Amino acid sequence: MTKSELIAQLAAENPHLRQPDIELIVATIFDEITAALARGDRVELRGFGAFSAKRRDARTGRNPRTGATVPVAGKAVPYFKPGKELRERINGAAAGRRAPAPASAAPVPATVE
Repeated sequence: MTKSELIAQLAAENPHLRQPDIELIVATIFDEITAALARGDRVELRGFGAFSAKRRDARTGRNPRTGATVPVAGKAVPYFKPGKELRERINGAAAGRRAPAPASAAPVPATVE
C-alpha cells in the first residue's frame, strides 16, 4: 500500500473528514516518527510495533564493478520491530488462507505405446 492509497482508504472510511485534512494527519504522523528517529528516540505504537534507529559500524566494502576495496562510513539505519498483536493478526490471517498451487508444474501428456 502506498501513502496515497492509505490516504484514499482513510478518506473512504471517514467521509466526515476532508481529504486535505487526512493528508495532513498522515504527513504529520510520518514526520513526527522521522523526527524522533533522527533525534535517536524510539517510537512505540502499542499493538503495532516499535521504530528505532540502529547503528551500523564503519566497515570495508568492495566496489562490485572494479573489485577495489572502499571504506564505508558508519551510519544509523531505521529498524522496525512488529508488536505481538500485529504478528498474531498477520499469522492468524495467513493460517486461514491456503497456499496457492505451484504454477511451474505443467501437466505431463500421456504417452501412447
